[in-house]
Amino acid sequence: MTTASEHLDLAPRETIHVALHRLLREGKLRRVGRGIYGLPQPDPLLGELLPSPEVVVRASARRDRTRYQPTGAYAANLLGLSDQVPAKVVYLTDGPSRRIQMGPTTIELRHTTARQMAAAGRSGLVIQAFRHLGRDGIAPHHLARLRVLLSAAERRALLADLALAPTWMHCYLRELAEE
Repeated sequence: MTTASEHLDLAPRETIHVALHRLLREGKLRRVGRGIYGLPQPDPLLGELLPSPEVVVRASARRDRTRYQPTGAYAANLLGLSDQVPAKVVYLTDGPSRRIQMGPTTIELRHTTARQMAAAGRSGLVIQAFRHLGRDGIAPHHLARLRVLLSAAERRALLADLALAPTWMHCYLRELAEE
């Protein structure tokens, strides 16, 4: 994935836009979202493959110089805590709220507070997944899965971000951080 602003060191903005437009017209490039471009990925069985939402949001964050954090069902799915694959992927961001339509998938970027973004990264992903599962939805097999998935350093980071998580989550995060 790339954006026009990532190539401003090569030529003036107008020249970059003309080159991107030409590549789009020739089918060598595809527009994934407003100002976000990627190479077409044809598959003999499935046709053209769409990039993952993570790749698209990462390109958008580079362009806008913002941070992002997966949330809800998508966060739980990324960690393997849920089999649910949401049709609408939601990310929290410290940038503006917007929607990116990618085929049948909608990526929603929701502006949030600095406190919500303070734990952006692995701790934030766990916190958002736990929020989605809810107080009564976190089972021992979820914690076992996270112990395997997260490194010891990432589990210790959960303790550092404990103050950013809701109080009801603290016991689960402490349990995860134990060696």
